[in-house]
Amino acid sequence: MTPSRTLALTEELIALSSINPDDKGCQRRLIELLGPLGFICETISSNGVTNLWARRGTQAPLFVFAGHTDVVPTGPLEQWTSNPFIPTRRDGKLHGRGVADMKTSIAAMVVAIEEFIAAHPDHQGSIALLITSDEEGAALDGTVIVCAQLEARGEQIDFCLIGEPTSAHILGDMVKNGRRGSLSGHLIIKGVQGHIAYPQLARNPIHQGAPALAELAAERWDEGNDYYLPTSWQMSNIHAGTGANNVIPGELTIDFNFRFSTASTADGLEARVHAILDKHALDYALKWTLSGLPFLTPRGALSDAIASAILIETGVRTELSTTGGTSDGRFIARICPQVIEFGPPNASIHKIDEHIELRFIDPLKNIYRRTLENLLG
Repeated sequence: MTPSRTLALTEELIALSSINPDDKGCQRRLIELLGPLGFICETISSNGVTNLWARRGTQAPLFVFAGHTDVVPTGPLEQWTSNPFIPTRRDGKLHGRGVADMKTSIAAMVVAIEEFIAAHPDHQGSIALLITSDEEGAALDGTVIVCAQLEARGEQIDFCLIGEPTSAHILGDMVKNGRRGSLSGHLIIKGVQGHIAYPQLARNPIHQGAPALAELAAERWDEGNDYYLPTSWQMSNIHAGTGANNVIPGELTIDFNFRFSTASTADGLEARVHAILDKHALDYALKWTLSGLPFLTPRGALSDAIASAILIETGVRTELSTTGGTSDGRFIARICPQVIEFGPPNASIHKIDEHIELRFIDPLKNIYRRTLENLLG
């Protein structure tokens, strides 16, 4: 079988073993394809991370496809049925690391742009791609750096479609119109170490901290809203003790995380946690890490354009959702009023034998092209 243009480009990209943060030439290949289409391509490097900003046109509105070329490590190679960086078709699926997250989406974007420009050479507005090699890692030198540069020079993005794998079961059944924020805390409750037979000479931080932790776990932080479930607080790690069973520990250490909606703010959540800890008269130290603010795109031109494209191409009526982890949308939303994520099914991402069904590859490209037609055609 002769592969389609999108399938062939996907396979090219998979074969480039771009484990975060090494782009391995993926963006160079995109530049080779975009340059002849009239894109001005700019490579923005930062601390070993490669970013691409490619734009065609100077007029508004500006539609941006965004994504990442980096992939997560393979895990044990012997557990893969085939080499993760040799794209392999079997059982109606294409297998390879990054095929679902998100090299198929990037290939679909490029081919969709090629087809759209061929059919609409004098289209309105402008088209751009924002591609990074630092989404799967710390994300300190990727999309956030490009967005800062765009903001500094006054480039306004009107619509952004991110190719994250958002579909749940079949292509098009879910798109993301927002993501929750992520706020983590590293809490140390201080006690006094001592012999377990003489508790009056020690202060047990586990005993002291337990009522506060129970209150934090039971707290109702907000009620969510039309797009978000209520904010969640979860402990991920808890540790105390020296390993001996006759020693009262001197410290209790807890790691926890908020996944929070637009119904709450990071400052407000921090203040409420401190209030609960202070109410219990604890001696503690707490370090906060805010890794992402929530963002939300209400129903509008972009979500309608994507939903229409999905319905025409697949017959599926898509669902708007804000579930899942963080994404680079949290950076783009600072400079763009409408940010939507849409891509292939995500059940196999980051797993051994990552794959995408072959039957979804060209429809994904067609949905991207139809979205362009709906907004810029």
